[in-house]
Amino acid sequence: MDRDPFDFAPNAAADDEVERPQGGEDDPALMAPVLEALKTVQDPEIPVNLVELGLIYELIVKKGGTVYVEMTLTTPSCPVAGAMPGEVEAAIRAVPGVSDVRVKLVWMPPWTQDRMSDEARLELGLL
Repeated sequence: MDRDPFDFAPNAAADDEVERPQGGEDDPALMAPVLEALKTVQDPEIPVNLVELGLIYELIVKKGGTVYVEMTLTTPSCPVAGAMPGEVEAAIRAVPGVSDVRVKLVWMPPWTQDRMSDEARLELGLL
């Protein structure tokens, strides 16, 4: 067998190819519009955005427009595992001032409902 049978996103870019930006100054002014752009991306099966679902594990915004996102999905068998990082990248790339977007899809730590915001829990009737 030429692929890992437990790799549920075989078409996704290898995590090793996505580099976290090193050094440089953070850009707090660009952080807010990038975060708002992230909030426009919703999980297709759960009608809540990725930020409120707690699927964004790390967000780094550097001066010069480099943005790094480390994210997960609700499950590795999610049918959009290959497409969701591209949707996140496209939403962020549309923000004026962004020049480089790096999205890393990770599975550790696994996502749980504990990562959801109170707003998401209320929206889904879990509160």
